[in-house]
Amino acid sequence: MRKVLIANRGEIAVRVVRACRDAGLASVAVYAEPDLDALHVTMADEAYALGGATSGETYLDIDKLIKVAHQAGADAVHPGYGFLAENADFARAVAAAGLTWIGPPPQAIEALGDKVRARHIALQAGAPLTPGTPGPVRDAAEVLAFAREYGYPVAIKAAFGGGGRGLKVAWREEEVAGLYESAVREATAAFGRGECFVERYLDRPRHVETQCLADAHGHVAVISTRDCSLQRRHQKLVEEAPAPFLTAAQTGALYRSSKDILRLAGYVGAGTCEFLVGQDGTVSFLEVNTRLQVEHPVSEEVTGIDLVREMFRIAEGEPLGYDDPPARGHSIEFRINAEDPARNFLPAPGTITAWQPPSGPGVRVDSGYRAGMTVPQVFDSLIAKLIVTGASRAEALQRSARALAEFEVGGMPTVLPFHRAVVADPAFAGEPLRVHTRWIETEFDAPMPAQETAEVAGAPEREKLTVEVGGKRLEVVLPAGLAVARTNTASHGTERARGSTRGRRSAPTGSGSTLVSPMQGTIVKIAVSEGQTVSAGDVIVVLEAMKMEQPLTAHKDGTVTGLAVEVGQTVSAGASICEITD
Repeated sequence: MRKVLIANRGEIAVRVVRACRDAGLASVAVYAEPDLDALHVTMADEAYALGGATSGETYLDIDKLIKVAHQAGADAVHPGYGFLAENADFARAVAAAGLTWIGPPPQAIEALGDKVRARHIALQAGAPLTPGTPGPVRDAAEVLAFAREYGYPVAIKAAFGGGGRGLKVAWREEEVAGLYESAVREATAAFGRGECFVERYLDRPRHVETQCLADAHGHVAVISTRDCSLQRRHQKLVEEAPAPFLTAAQTGALYRSSKDILRLAGYVGAGTCEFLVGQDGTVSFLEVNTRLQVEHPVSEEVTGIDLVREMFRIAEGEPLGYDDPPARGHSIEFRINAEDPARNFLPAPGTITAWQPPSGPGVRVDSGYRAGMTVPQVFDSLIAKLIVTGASRAEALQRSARALAEFEVGGMPTVLPFHRAVVADPAFAGEPLRVHTRWIETEFDAPMPAQETAEVAGAPEREKLTVEVGGKRLEVVLPAGLAVARTNTASHGTERARGSTRGRRSAPTGSGSTLVSPMQGTIVKIAVSEGQTVSAGDVIVVLEAMKMEQPLTAHKDGTVTGLAVEVGQTVSAGASICEITD
């Protein structure tokens, strides 16, 4: 390999750019319109526009990505995580184009990326499993039938998903229909496929996993366990390695099951086997993520292994050359998301006005942004990852408290106040570990401070200028006004390339009779009609922001009037949705 196209954005694209530089490889970035000035774009050796503003138009467009790879002269593709990272068709397209795919074989992606087939492989491998449907369900009626047989709660899960998207947990019969529809919508939007299956949901489990590497010669190594139990909306917020407070028998079962599953699937590359550990200590296989994980740095920190560079070696056919490495010390990762923990972790896209990351012993920051950059509503809320390592879990927690106190992000709410509280909470910092996958929603009760929401600029204005260089016609995109200032041609040969600046206001969901949007988002469902009588708590509309759905409920009893929104419409924070009159 000489030149790697990175088919992703944000901090993972930056991470791969750095690995390329360390390995002496050239890097090629791609970008959607909102990412024109993104950090991964400026850091890569080359960057190419994908010509669109949404995921579907850009990072999920296989043809565009292959075309750019050929245009740039790249000979390999790294998919990062999310988007097309677990898409077997993309892996095949990369290979068919004569490029090296830095990931598992397409057949392994299909076998394990399909959560239903992965369950069958886990059964063959002798891994423990909770009851589940043998295949995807056709409708909500099949979910209800399963729940009547096995009881509640049940998990409705995207068959081709991951990262908590397309995962809904129904605790009562009346929730099933709405949650099934929501899971299908999220899965379709995030992964391009909406099939869902159902399994019995373990109440109050821990989420543990194994980071694995497998080479093309049949060797599999486990590069540490991790605990990822601190989650909101079934998406991880805090991860640590190695997973603490497991028995030797539990750890042994995790290692054995993971290796057997990956060998049976013919796996090659980096992958993660995920499990749930019940309150009684029961271990149950959950899924395999056929890609690099967001939380991979904690495994790197406790083993000294650069997982991205190992992916490069494996893709070129090299053997691993080692067995399961011993873990030294303890490492904790905190995802720094643009979300407001005081408002149930509502997404909070905006522009970063201040940026002061921590440093010092044991501190690593992997970031996709810097001061002045905008975290857009159309993509993930992850801004950066803080990884803190110590000789012991206790030291890692002490260093974490110091690093989190130093970390400053201005311009939008972030989850930093939650992290500062959780490292001091006995349920997480004490022994034994008492957190579980729904602990944040059900037990965490530390007051979260209100965070200032500044006026946030939207996408900066651009102008497209037509120039000639050596007799060749080129179009150059510049900040608005710069072309005018440089050429004194205020209207000649220029064209607006992006929209005007717009502000963002924070607002409560209801004031008097008016129901307003608490955030910027896109309307994906309208659950009521004009003139309908509703009760407080009834869903009025469902908003999608930063890849997650947020139901907006009635703040009072009354009649819906003035419903002036439609599906597909983007609304700003504070925008009126409807009136609810007495």
